[in-house]
Amino acid sequence: MPAVALDGATAHHSLRALLMWADELAFLDCVSPGENVAVIEYLLAICFASGTCPSSDREWQDWIADRHPLASAADWLRDQPDEFWDLLHPTQPLAQNAQLAGDFAESATGTAQLVIEHSGDYNQHFDHHHLARDNPLPASAAFRATLTQHVYGPYGRARMSGKRLGPKVTNLAAGRLTGRIRVVALGQTLGETLRLNLHPPYGPPDTFNTSWTTDGERRTFTGPAKPRRPCSPADLHSSLGRSVLLGGVRGAQGQVMVDRVLIGAGEVLDLDPELHLQDAVFSETAGGLRKPLWPSPTRNLWQDAHALYSAVRDAPSGMYARLRSLRYEREGTGAPYQIWAVGLLTNQSRPLSWVDGAYPYAPGMVTHLYRASRRGSDIAEYIASTLKKAAIRAAETAFPAMRAADEAGQVARLDARSSFWPSAEEPFHGLLDEVVRRGPEDDDPTSEPLIAYAAGLMATARTQLLQKLDALPPSDINHKARARAVRLFEDALTGSRAPAELRGETEGD
Repeated sequence: MPAVALDGATAHHSLRALLMWADELAFLDCVSPGENVAVIEYLLAICFASGTCPSSDREWQDWIADRHPLASAADWLRDQPDEFWDLLHPTQPLAQNAQLAGDFAESATGTAQLVIEHSGDYNQHFDHHHLARDNPLPASAAFRATLTQHVYGPYGRARMSGKRLGPKVTNLAAGRLTGRIRVVALGQTLGETLRLNLHPPYGPPDTFNTSWTTDGERRTFTGPAKPRRPCSPADLHSSLGRSVLLGGVRGAQGQVMVDRVLIGAGEVLDLDPELHLQDAVFSETAGGLRKPLWPSPTRNLWQDAHALYSAVRDAPSGMYARLRSLRYEREGTGAPYQIWAVGLLTNQSRPLSWVDGAYPYAPGMVTHLYRASRRGSDIAEYIASTLKKAAIRAAETAFPAMRAADEAGQVARLDARSSFWPSAEEPFHGLLDEVVRRGPEDDDPTSEPLIAYAAGLMATARTQLLQKLDALPPSDINHKARARAVRLFEDALTGSRAPAELRGETEGD
């Protein structure tokens, strides 16, 4: 597994080495945020399976404070039978389903379908990796891609007939993290990150899913899947959301490579929100459905950072309550922890992109961080809404006779939101960092940073609006359109309905 040491050097490590030297490594260095999450999931499963986890929330606090070593998980791995951890074992390949072997020669394809970023609709994706492309992967890369499929694989149809195992093997259900934001608490080291995300266990400890054919009863594919409830954290974090089978070859230097892949339906889980979705932050859809926070194609992830802080502030139990209970000894001016949110954005069954964001967390400051993120998001939303109104005002003035069919295009030409939103993210992160820098000793660490943040966004938006309006060629009517749009913008951002910070005031003044 690729990982970054504390000195910034990158190197590959075995699973055992990651756990043995976890506190000398900063973090993983996988190819995507989702792959990093998938490996974290697997390392957590190993910790739970080996009994390397706190027995209570109080003990969890001690584990964080004392930097409890994870060597017992590495020792557990060392003592496991070698055949259980063989990626290309003929009957029990690691994290795979050997039952696909009978269909492999006829239906297996190149490795593109294994890597979510390459697979897309099983034709080609944005980077043009075609399904039939001859692109062997190193065994370690194929293993990480397999783990990512298990947790993030989108729904769809498998590329196999189903005649032998049953027709339902072609129905790919969405992975347990697909369609929602997975939240991981990050520490200063990989070891601290793992400890932050461990918790008191439930159920039998050693229930690790090494392969489809070695770990108890599995579903069949002749009829609809009956969802299975994970019996322990080790079972949950190592569950096999896909049936995968990898074909190996030797590379030019004799290294083990994977050149052929077959993917079918895997496990379908019955998840209990209290036990199995401890990281989930629930929100309501426009239709009133309550579900975990989800990646959106129209709303930036940072705009919902306040929901993460709200969970830490208000959760009565679970992961967020444990984060709230952390003891904070201030060292330096930066945040000791980060709250990292990761999601896979899809268009139906087609993956589009990974979305992720890390937000600072300092124990004792969650109320301040919630206020800063909530107000920061509201301010950005208000400015963006004003930019759209200004564009509409300019278009209506400059093109009074435009047809309804042309209106959207004319407004889009003058709408500065497309440049505003990307430029607003960095100031938002700077706002949160400044709140943490001021620290819990400051009676009000949020008001002044919010006013400065609002002033900066307003100046940026004003410049971007003027640049858009410059697209109007000189004429009397266009000068009028420009003036009316600018007047609307200025009046809206200084009026009584605007967030107080845009007027240089503190909320509630």
